[in-house]
Amino acid sequence: MLVAQTDFGVKGGLNITFFKVVEGDFGTNPSEEIGYYGGIFLNMELDDKLHLQPELLYIHIRDFQFLNAPIYLEYDINKDFHILVGPSLNYFFDFFSNKFKVRVDLSLAYNFSPKLDIHMKYTIGFEELSPNVLFLGLGYRL
Repeated sequence: MLVAQTDFGVKGGLNITFFKVVEGDFGTNPSEEIGYYGGIFLNMELDDKLHLQPELLYIHIRDFQFLNAPIYLEYDINKDFHILVGPSLNYFFDFFSNKFKVRVDLSLAYNFSPKLDIHMKYTIGFEELSPNVLFLGLGYRL
């Protein structure tokens, strides 16, 4: 399979993190927290409707920080609306003793223009102390 076109860009926005347990030390043991994220992405066209999109995002929620590296398979529903799904590799800074977690991401994106999109993704944590995260943001192709 040859890569037909490759785009590079930046993205960022807000995230809402849903903690599953009260035993974790997240301040006053909140059930959810609002934070921000930002990072880069690479979008490689595999065929007319299929793309590979790896990303590297920095996520910050109060004193809680981690790197999120999803590897998406993107399907173009039409020229402006896309669905992305794939594994998400995560490295947590100062998060107890288990710093690396694998999760699953599901994302939807809509292109306002060839350069600007709005996206929403949901990251599902499988382990007891791995939070689920909802992301809402913008992406810009350079």
